[in-house]
Amino acid sequence: MTPAEIKSAAVALFEAEKSGIQMGLLSVAYPTITMDDAYAIQAELVAQKQAEGLNTIGWKIGLTSRAMQMALNIDIPDSGVLLENMVFSNGARIPPARFIQPRVEAEIAFVMRAPLKGRVTREEVIAATEYVTPSIEILDTRILRADPASGQNRKIFDTISDNAANAGIVLGRGHFDPATDLRWVGAIVSANGQVEETGLGAGVLNDPVEGIVWLAKRMEIYGQSIKAGQVILSGSFIRPLECPPDTLIEADFGPWGVVSCHFE
Repeated sequence: MTPAEIKSAAVALFEAEKSGIQMGLLSVAYPTITMDDAYAIQAELVAQKQAEGLNTIGWKIGLTSRAMQMALNIDIPDSGVLLENMVFSNGARIPPARFIQPRVEAEIAFVMRAPLKGRVTREEVIAATEYVTPSIEILDTRILRADPASGQNRKIFDTISDNAANAGIVLGRGHFDPATDLRWVGAIVSANGQVEETGLGAGVLNDPVEGIVWLAKRMEIYGQSIKAGQVILSGSFIRPLECPPDTLIEADFGPWGVVSCHFE
């Protein structure tokens, strides 16, 4: 894609989010789009938001589970940027007009005490982490899930361009040791009291810490790095749950507490 096409795609995504009206698939409009193009669009989209005064507070990692990768015919995760207006308090009530088609995932969030860059080890990630905490990620899509004319579903390029479908985060209140065996940290996720999903941290690349290892390495390719104080969502260990109006989501992490939000 040309620089002009990348900027045009980012502007369209920016306007789709503001209007609440989804746009068409970028993978249809630009059939030769590449992963690098998609991350360039994401960067331009984030730059437009930063120009409006929003600060970056961290990163999210997506598509870490084997099941989700197989569904999209890829073999690597993706990533997106967390901005300050995406943070909701535990138990928050979310206005109906805030998102277009919200969904949620249960994740372990890392809060960093020190920066990370490039190739790092599992031990270096743990040493650089202040604490981990349970969380809910809110997903949304500013791009249609399928092309009306051809029926083609969204591709990984669409999702990455759309800031990895990033929309919001709800953090738990507890602070826990990152050296804990996070593979065995799990959650029971309910919608309006009905258990919909359960999962364990092992669903994230067999260890959520490995998600941070992957992210630091990927970011260096694009001249980016993890900074002290940032929040990193390490990846979901459940499938995304749809959240139509009047949906109460509760993610019960057992001894780590409950994280919840209510879509009005």
